[in-house]
Amino acid sequence: MNKDENHFLLVVLDGLGDRPVKVLGGRTPLEAAQTPNLDWLMKKGRGGFIEPVFEGPFPTSKDAHLSLFGYSLRKWNMGRGVFEAAGLGVKLKKNDLAFRGNWATVDEGLKILDRRAGRIKETKVLVRALKKIHSVSGVRFIINSGIEHRFTLVMRGKNLSDQITANDQHQAGVKVPLIASLDDRPESQRTAAILNHFLEEAHRLLKNHPFNKARKEKGLPPANYLLLRGAGQLREIPSFQEKWNCSAYFITGGGLYRGVAKILGMKEVKVTGATGKTVTNLAGKFQTAAEVIKKTPFLFLHVKGTDIYSHDGDCQGKKEFIEKIDQALKPLLDLSGTTVAVTADHATPCEEREHSRDLIPVLVWSKKIREDALEHFGEKECAKGSLGLIKQNQFLATVLENWL
Repeated sequence: MNKDENHFLLVVLDGLGDRPVKVLGGRTPLEAAQTPNLDWLMKKGRGGFIEPVFEGPFPTSKDAHLSLFGYSLRKWNMGRGVFEAAGLGVKLKKNDLAFRGNWATVDEGLKILDRRAGRIKETKVLVRALKKIHSVSGVRFIINSGIEHRFTLVMRGKNLSDQITANDQHQAGVKVPLIASLDDRPESQRTAAILNHFLEEAHRLLKNHPFNKARKEKGLPPANYLLLRGAGQLREIPSFQEKWNCSAYFITGGGLYRGVAKILGMKEVKVTGATGKTVTNLAGKFQTAAEVIKKTPFLFLHVKGTDIYSHDGDCQGKKEFIEKIDQALKPLLDLSGTTVAVTADHATPCEEREHSRDLIPVLVWSKKIREDALEHFGEKECAKGSLGLIKQNQFLATVLENWL
């Protein structure tokens, strides 16, 4: 990649892909949206689909982004907790064990009443309280608040293993299970035992904390338990620079995506008001992207809101948010010497409210690319595009080899 002449802007609209819905006249939110700027890029560029590459029953955001950046999941995958912690600024060490988690509400019998503790928004006082549990059997515990009910937990010590179960089964109304080892190694059994002890101590402290007692008095669910999943340990992985021979920058408001980018060695471009929520500074993101891409060979721009509306089952809200994105990205139309790709990490159909295996719409535009002359950026028009079907882990290589 000749960084003096070519620039590539990858715009990822999280969960953009969808299925036709009745309330939108049998169209997807992307098809129903009024998107003159995306349509201009589609008409002047090329359309197609990306086939998701993932492990497990459906694409996760972590797997999808690693695949989109061309990394083999079989070779380079690691637990999501690693990326979440890195996204919150935790400097992970080689033997650390990282988790993503939820503040949750349980009853006296440890039955889960609310996996998100009422989507609690302020937990710093509880994080400070948990620092009283300095260590267990020589293992330190480091907890950091994420967005709303989310947090990351890091175990720091010797002889830790990520071969343990989660205590978050994504289900309320059941008793919190104990952490267990997934193999017979002493390290795994030791890790599970230490973690169970920490969780017991944390619950005792949290349920008696004045902050949670005050929440109960107000009729709010107390954040009195820690649900954990995504255990992982940092592994050596080639940087984006090493893999693609070019430096890379990123713009995002979401912790996971920041974590993936940081672990791959990308440099962050901060935008005021970029939140990773539906209320975010879209105009600032795209205006900054249009300026930064002129100075760097690769820029990754992530927008989360499309996926949030999908998980909420709000197809009308998703359509309107896509229209806001379209207005915000207008500065991209004036770029020269730049290839722009607009796609998603995965599809999230509104009526399913979950990630799916569906094909992902994509458009690629530059001033030197052959035009498809398609009328609208949407699933039906993408099916007519000359890009055809590209496997997710081959997408970046295809663009870099053919249009840069």
